[in-house]
Amino acid sequence: MRDKKVGFYSCGPTVYGYAHIGNLRTYIFGDTLKRVLEYNGFKVKHVMNLTDVGHLTSDADTGEDKLEKAAKKENKTAWEIANFYTQAFINNLEALNIREPDVWAKATDHIPEQIELIEELEKKGFAYKLKDGLYFDTSKIKNYGKLGGLKKEGLKAGARVEMVEGKKNITDFALWKFSPKDAKRQMEWDSPWGIGFPGWHTECIAMSKKHLGIPFDIHSGAVDLIPTHHTNEIAQAKAAFGKDLANFWLHGEHLVLKEGKMAKSEGNIILVKDIGDKGINPLAFKYLCFTVHYRTKMSFTWKALEASQKAIANLNDRFLRLSGKGIKEKNKKEFLKFINDDLDMPKALAYIWNLIKKNQISQEQLLDFDKVLGLKVGEILDSKKEIPEEIKEMVLKRQELRASGNFEEADKIRKEIEAKGFTIQDTTKGPEIK
Repeated sequence: MRDKKVGFYSCGPTVYGYAHIGNLRTYIFGDTLKRVLEYNGFKVKHVMNLTDVGHLTSDADTGEDKLEKAAKKENKTAWEIANFYTQAFINNLEALNIREPDVWAKATDHIPEQIELIEELEKKGFAYKLKDGLYFDTSKIKNYGKLGGLKKEGLKAGARVEMVEGKKNITDFALWKFSPKDAKRQMEWDSPWGIGFPGWHTECIAMSKKHLGIPFDIHSGAVDLIPTHHTNEIAQAKAAFGKDLANFWLHGEHLVLKEGKMAKSEGNIILVKDIGDKGINPLAFKYLCFTVHYRTKMSFTWKALEASQKAIANLNDRFLRLSGKGIKEKNKKEFLKFINDDLDMPKALAYIWNLIKKNQISQEQLLDFDKVLGLKVGEILDSKKEIPEEIKEMVLKRQELRASGNFEEADKIRKEIEAKGFTIQDTTKGPEIK
């Protein structure tokens, strides 16, 4: 980190479907990391990839490309699929107040760079050719798998990947896959080895080198990327350039349901849209993520999310009633102690509430802390803000439902109102909107 400048690369989505809240927990962590660095005075250059080709349905370098498979299912082109779900992902970031990276790096925009990387690996003797593509020889890398504590000699075929016929080692992975001879792919390119497409693990090396140089400072992602994707990134960088890819690797843990890890393959996913449909502000999910350290598995329940919705409403209500002015350096120093201790957001959040309860924080200081939280404190509720007609109509409808005894439907409307950034306090003079 030279001259207070940080090169930061975070693994982005494979844009073949909607991101679920388990995925988005990782992006909340990445955004918080960037905010904390900036709060400490660093200038961050943030690069995030968009995987729009080459991610196969199996870690074994077999199966269909996820984009091509989605295109067939939805009767669209692979390019249309990529564009649609890229925009859906950006919409999710906006809903959660996660700032976009400085550079969006699409895999399909960096095919020449990936071919150049593979040529370098081949020239240095790390690549070999099979009938379905070009593969990386992991046996030639010392300490392969050190990031995840992976020991090649203890692996068996099928334990991590299936065995593609002709592979020298079960940990070897595809650098370039050949297009099927009996079918034309929508996404394919000419290369020195034949028409085909890059393997998933090549893109991040090529794009991070182009936009950040190597080694860059920080690489982040989810824990499930450690055994395969990130391990293979490290191997390629070392083989091609004799350098470590990144100086620091940070990984966010999974979000889990009672049934287990949330995953598209399991069909047990929850989307940001599902949160909004229940009348809950998506920022309540962000708040909920701050109650658990990013390195700890987070158990999701709707009850906990509803509690976070109330906490955000309370936070904004208390913000409006804060007295005092200015920023106390003592408060800021303590806040920095927590966020700089491996992003200890649970303690940072608890500290803020303690200051609020003791009336030892001003609006200005809470807004300063919100540069890290990104909860839009003071924006969701504003006592001087004109109440929109839509909200007034919803309040009247709620009153009618309450009068008729339909409290369940009335409560649904209350949640919808809160999701739009307002709260209702029932008083003897009628409902008060804030």
